[in-house]
Amino acid sequence: MATQNLRRVFVWQLPVRFYHWVNALCIVVLCVTGYIIARPPAFQQGSEASFAYWFGINRFLHFAFSYIFLFNFIIRLYWGFVGNRYADWKNFIPTNRKFFEEMWEVIKIDILLQKDKEHLSIGHNALAGFVYFFVFIAFAIQCLTGFGLYAAMSDWWLPNLFSWVPGLFGGDFDLRQIHHATMWFFIIFSIIHVYLVFYHDYVEGRGETSSIIGGWKFIEEEAFIREMEEEKKEEQEELEDLKRKALEKKQKAKA
Repeated sequence: MATQNLRRVFVWQLPVRFYHWVNALCIVVLCVTGYIIARPPAFQQGSEASFAYWFGINRFLHFAFSYIFLFNFIIRLYWGFVGNRYADWKNFIPTNRKFFEEMWEVIKIDILLQKDKEHLSIGHNALAGFVYFFVFIAFAIQCLTGFGLYAAMSDWWLPNLFSWVPGLFGGDFDLRQIHHATMWFFIIFSIIHVYLVFYHDYVEGRGETSSIIGGWKFIEEEAFIREMEEEKKEEQEELEDLKRKALEKKQKAKA
């Protein structure tokens, strides 16, 4: 059995953890209530229909959690610009060749199940970050289509901001189809996401599951040192780029 030196590293800040669990709750509630709205079950009962308002409550829950989902998503987008390096938007968009090379390494481990391979990363690995990029796009589509459908039945100014959406997607019918299909994307993604979290936790033993609760992960010393060296290198390159731009601006001013 190999012996490894591990370092306890604070990775996920409180806003990221708060976003994750609020988002998870919203997705569960919205998928359940949304499916009932799309295919309402027929309950037979002898009492007056007005006494059974369960479908109205279901719709209310769907609309209420839609607002929570929207504002939670906006906060996460904001935190992608002000959070630490593990929450930064650069973790989700491929910006260099190294990003694609890392994605291929993770694919060989997660999909091709090459047990002799090991990928060391502190925050999101490149493949997870790239997948989350598409998940964020799906979030935006779900917000647009959902509030686009809701705009016709609301008098509040916020949903009415989306009144142009049905026309863009070809009407309410097509809009509802896209909204419903995206729901199934979230269901499939959630199943795969939970599986991979437990898989990496079992294989790597870094506290992957508990990290999204407390924020801390156990990282191999060599991975931590390499990450810090890369961070210093990036900071140095950004500083040199700023100096170069300032010098060019100064030269232009003199000219």
